[in-house]
Amino acid sequence: MSLIKEFKEFAMKGNVVDLAVAVIIGGAFGKIVSSFVNDIVMPPLGVLLGGVDFKDLSVTLRDAYTSETGEEMAAVVLSYGNFIQNIVDFLIIAFVIFIAIKGMNSLKKKEEVAPSEPPVAPKSEVLLEEIRDLLKK
Repeated sequence: MSLIKEFKEFAMKGNVVDLAVAVIIGGAFGKIVSSFVNDIVMPPLGVLLGGVDFKDLSVTLRDAYTSETGEEMAAVVLSYGNFIQNIVDFLIIAFVIFIAIKGMNSLKKKEEVAPSEPPVAPKSEVLLEEIRDLLKK
């Protein structure tokens, strides 16, 4: 029974819940960025490059053929257009993460720069300073 209790405590800690939320939001954000790249960025880029559809960019390394046993063998294709789209996806996600971290760091710096209360000396130090001052007199 204690194992279940320990697991509940672990699962309900802030860090674990925060991580789960981050993974879910990250997955959704990845889909949004992929859609943005595939549906918004790449079509105009393809038009600017002469009507190229990046999904169709590929090099056929070996054509499809029928083997001696009558079995159909698929073509071997190097789809570099999809690779280009994935690179654009990565660059956009990396840029957004960079901006988010930069924003968080600037907020932390503002908190650190904010004036804080002067440190209060412990009572023993205050007493020692008073004794020192009395001895000097």
